[in-house]
Amino acid sequence: MQTTNPSVRVVRVAQQPADGACVSCSAVGLRYVLLLAISAYLCFGLRLFARTSDSPKAEETNQSWTATTDSRSDDLRATRIIESHIQNGNRTLDKRSVQIRDSDGHFERFQDIEKETLQVDANTVRTITRTFGREINGARTLVQVTEEEGHTLPDGEANIVRITSNPDVNGKLQPVQREVVETKRIGLDVEETKTTVMLPSTNGGLAPVLKTDEIRRQGTKDTVEYQKTTSLSDGSGNWQVGEIRQTTTTQEGKNHSTEERISRRDAEGKLSEVSQVVSKESESASGEKRNTMEMYSVDTPGAAPDGSLHLVERTTSTQRASGNGEQTTEEKVERLNAGDPGSGLHVSIVTSNTVRTGSSEAQAIQTIRMRDSNGTFGVVWVDTTKSDVVPTIQVKQTQ
Repeated sequence: MQTTNPSVRVVRVAQQPADGACVSCSAVGLRYVLLLAISAYLCFGLRLFARTSDSPKAEETNQSWTATTDSRSDDLRATRIIESHIQNGNRTLDKRSVQIRDSDGHFERFQDIEKETLQVDANTVRTITRTFGREINGARTLVQVTEEEGHTLPDGEANIVRITSNPDVNGKLQPVQREVVETKRIGLDVEETKTTVMLPSTNGGLAPVLKTDEIRRQGTKDTVEYQKTTSLSDGSGNWQVGEIRQTTTTQEGKNHSTEERISRRDAEGKLSEVSQVVSKESESASGEKRNTMEMYSVDTPGAAPDGSLHLVERTTSTQRASGNGEQTTEEKVERLNAGDPGSGLHVSIVTSNTVRTGSSEAQAIQTIRMRDSNGTFGVVWVDTTKSDVVPTIQVKQTQ
């Protein structure tokens, strides 16, 4: 999703806790959070601004924008990400450059990604994504190409073919993965999506190694049932179910609830439930929104498995909007202490988001605080997003 903003500058600043306190009982906690945040950016997933609708308006057929993201902390080397988007009629070009600051303080290019999308007709979209790395001498070199073509059929069916290729020792592109996604209606309120992933085989060429079968069923009383079955190949033409995800979503007015159950094959080859996630969203008459998510797992930190599900994490968020165009969200994450799992859940991370919009600008500030070994919360991450226009700001969570 893009915005018509011609120039956006984003600054992300990671700060250490006061007094040099250690985060989450160990500096590893902070490093893990920061690595997750930067990894999300490196996967072309940065979407700081979003339109309220995915359908482009007539005046949006020609647009462009640029964004710069600076990240730094004492734990990780400073990085800079420069993105640009150019849309002209039925063709768009997205570029992303990742730079890392060296020991001399200069930013050096680390990775470049170029994604070109062509709307061939009303039912066909082609996309080519090229990923470039850097050699020791700084020269840009092609490391991967992904070609994708998607078709939407009149009866509502759709299919996507995605081929990923890497250059060999001679620089010639060789397919390393092929993915086929087919979606169709198999009933009045039932939709099925089948995905097949193929990888290089020992006999040459590509062979199927993974399949997923997703069934989405519209139930009664605003209920949607979803099941995803993942099967793996044993290399001899036989398939074995490795995981089943079952999700039920219910909408009652402004209240929304979701329950997901995950079953996986154990060491004895039997499918058994390993985790459960229950989410509830509600909105009061005043417009305040509240979301609670509880995660249950057979793996309890610091305790031996007993075959039963136990509550291991709870996330609670509250969102409020004021009359002056300001929106605030506070999120608390409660987790078990691996050193004393019997003591129950304790608040370990607190995230606050503030979004302010004016007549000609918008700003979002995200602050993450984590509990240290002394039980004190210190600021470990500050994320500031600024724009000279007023798009809908989508605050990116690091969890």
